[in-house]
This record gives sequence, C-alpha cells and structure tokens, in this order.
Amino acid sequence: MAAPDSIKPFSPEETQRILHHLQQPAVFTSMTAGWPVLRWTAEHLSGCLDKLIRFRIGRKEETNTPLFETQCCYVEARLEHFLSWSRDQAEADVGPFCEYPNAEYWAYADYKYIAVLFKDQPSMFEDVKWSEFGFNGRNGRESTLWIGTEGANTPCHLDSYGCNLVLQVQGRKRWHLFPPEDTVKLYPTRIPFEESSVFSQVDVLHPDLTRFPAFQGARAHMVTLQPGQVLYVPRHWWHYVESLDPITVSVNSWIELDEDHVARVCEAVTKTVVCAFKRDDNTDDWLNPTEEGVASHNENMHCVNLAVTACAQRHGSLCHSKLTRDPGDTRPVKRDSRGQIRNNSNFFMDSVPFRIPFGPLLIPVRCQQENSPETTEDLEVKSSRSCDVESQEDRAGSSDAALRNKLASAVRLHQDKSECSDGLIQCRARDCTDETSENSSGDYEEPTHATLTTNELLDCLLHPDIISRVTELLLERHTGSHRATAPTQL
Repeated sequence: MAAPDSIKPFSPEETQRILHHLQQPAVFTSMTAGWPVLRWTAEHLSGCLDKLIRFRIGRKEETNTPLFETQCCYVEARLEHFLSWSRDQAEADVGPFCEYPNAEYWAYADYKYIAVLFKDQPSMFEDVKWSEFGFNGRNGRESTLWIGTEGANTPCHLDSYGCNLVLQVQGRKRWHLFPPEDTVKLYPTRIPFEESSVFSQVDVLHPDLTRFPAFQGARAHMVTLQPGQVLYVPRHWWHYVESLDPITVSVNSWIELDEDHVARVCEAVTKTVVCAFKRDDNTDDWLNPTEEGVASHNENMHCVNLAVTACAQRHGSLCHSKLTRDPGDTRPVKRDSRGQIRNNSNFFMDSVPFRIPFGPLLIPVRCQQENSPETTEDLEVKSSRSCDVESQEDRAGSSDAALRNKLASAVRLHQDKSECSDGLIQCRARDCTDETSENSSGDYEEPTHATLTTNELLDCLLHPDIISRVTELLLERHTGSHRATAPTQL
C-alpha cells in the first residue's frame, strides 16, 4: 500500500511546477516511498515473469569507440537463467548464457515495455505511480523496464522526443549527462539508425581525442542514482548510462512534450534520407535492432506527409503556441499522459515568481565547481570536466577544432554567418597555410585526402541543425507561413 501523499516532500501540483521550471537534470530523493515497484528486484521479477526475455550481451573491455547495439550479441533467456549466470553459480542452469563467461561479458535487458511484459498481469501496472509526479493516469503501462549486470551500458545519445523520468529500483547506475548546447562536441551521428535516438560517436569513458578533439570542452555532469531515487532528464540532454552493481533494475517513462509534434517531422525526414542512402549499402549494420526492417521510399514519404500534416493541423492549438512564444522562454509546454496540454494557469501559475526548492529532497546535477559538500554527500553529483561558462569566442574556437578533424561538425555553422566565415572558411585557409609552411623548405607534395564514406556524408546531411532547418522549410511550405520554425537542436 502506497504511503499517504501527506508525507511526500512535494504534492503532484508542486512537482509539476518544479518540472516545468527545471532546466537541468535533478534527482528527487524521497518521492517514491511506498511505491510497490520498489519490490521489483530481479529476484522478485523472476517469480512473476515465466517467459523469455531478450538480453543484449557486451564484452567487458576498454576501447575508445562506443559499443553500439548493432555490435552486440543477443540471447533469449528467462530471468532465472540470468540470475544464475550473474551469480556465477557452479553447475547452475544458465541457459543460453553458457556461451558467455560472466567474468568477460555483461548482459542487459533494456527497453522492455512493461505493458508487453505484463500484458497478462495488468495489475502490475499500478505498482508504478507517476501520478504522484502530477501525471494523472500514468503508471507502468507507459513505462519501460531495464535489468542489467555490472558494466551494462547504454551508448551516449539524446532522445528526440520528450523528457525522461527514471526510477532506480535495485543497484546503482551512473549517469553521464551533457547539455544540448554541447551537441557539436558530442559528434552526433544517425548511424546506427534508430528513430528517436541521436547517437554520439564518442566513447564517453575513453574518448579518442585525436578524432574528437572538441569533446574536451563538453560539460559532463555525473550522478550516481541510488535505489528509490528518481532522475529527471530534460529534453535533448545527452546521456551515457552504466550499471555499477552486480544487478541493476530501473523503470523509466518518457513524458510527451509539445515540441514532439515538430520532432516527429524531423525524425520522419531523417528516416527517409537514411533509408534512401543505406538501403542498398551492405558495408555495415546500419539499422539498430530496435527497428522493424527497412521501409520503402514511398512508405517513408507517406510518414513525412502524415507528420507534416499532423503538425500543421495542430498549428493553431499546439504548434502555434510554440512558435509564437517569447523567444527567451525555452521552457517546454507539458502534456499529460493522454497527450493533452496542461493548463498553465492551473498547474504552474507562471505569473507568480517561483524558485525551485533545491535541497536534500531535490538535488540538482551540477557542474563540479558548483557543487557543495551537502549536495554531493549522498548522490556523488559531479562533473568529469571543467564547466566554466564559455564565451562566444570559446565556442567558435572549439568548433574550429572539430571542423579540422571531421567535416560533419561544420554543418552547425550555417546558423551564424559570422561563425561560418570565422569557422569553415578560416579553417580551410589555415589548413592551406599550414601545409605551405610545412613544405616551404622542400618540395611541395599534393596533400592526400581519405575517400569520404556514405556514413560521413550522412553525418553532415543528418546533423541535427540541418534536419531542423529542413523541417522548418517543410512546415513553411505546407502552411504557407514564414513563422513556422522547428525546435532548435543545439
């Protein structure tokens, strides 16, 4: 039985107001007391789920490249096999895990929709009580389950849709988070392709700074999430997540936002371009295992038209509210679990000054120099890099470094003409100057250039800035309005 609301630090209405104003990740430390889902340890779930579950298998090794899901092995096993394997029990039945020594591999049952796992046990949905965060009617039906062993991880990525609430049930997980403004420093890619996920080419734990020098300037925020705590991940924050304990269990829910209507157009355009370029390209595993095959071009264009039409139809009530808001107000418009926009006057009372109640019950995930001893005592909130506020010149300088190393990063400069002239053009001039200088004392040799690959071309064409601009043009064309703008990705 859930604990009375009176002992919760924040009421549902107060929590909604907090979420509305939060512009950085934060941890709610005491909101889940009495939630039945806290009993969902792997051992408990093994007695509830007598079915095969798909696990992703990865090798425990240090590399300087991300381990994408396309590079992993997969097994179908029961939780009892998973538990025996994780405990390394001699002569225990570990099922298909027998081919993967526990000391050398980790396993992860990720993205498991609770509505599918427990479709025959719908009462389990009520164990998850997101309604106490102000999302009426939202429970386990709109949530996913994650079960892993030590070392299991999710490659660094951002989610195209919504914001994220994550409850840690068993064990600890460490989150590495980066703000949307650092996107260029994370070297985004859409290969492997997964709708709603933009991956980073950087191995966050062991970055190859020769290939990705701008990552040195990325502002990493780290938090170790403990059982019973809930992490709020704002829209478009990059994150890499790793399991720290022998067994970890998490439950999360992605919360819909008003911007998702435009983001769906972005994703439909991205999918159309990826499939057009990669459908006949058999040089790599470019489609994430979470995707259900390759749609035809006609099918993809149909999805583009549906997304554009749906966004245009909501232009008055949804898109228009986004496009005509104060440019300085970047806060997302919240929606409930049924997709309806919440009445701001009732939930948030924007006319009343509001200060987020940070403290032991709500801890911000800050940069290292912003932390105080009391905020790090329980959560180990820290940053792995300097997070000093950057000047415009600093940002331009870091993008120059990225440009010299990888052409894909250059596409971001289309937003600012001065950045373009100072970045891409000067970069090329500087490269030529350097080459001339180096060869001034001897015979000049024509520089050699590596052949561009399809994936490198797609990194440019599908860069979030480019897709955002294409989406803006499509919406302008469809609505005949020059006021329609796609949400900024960076």
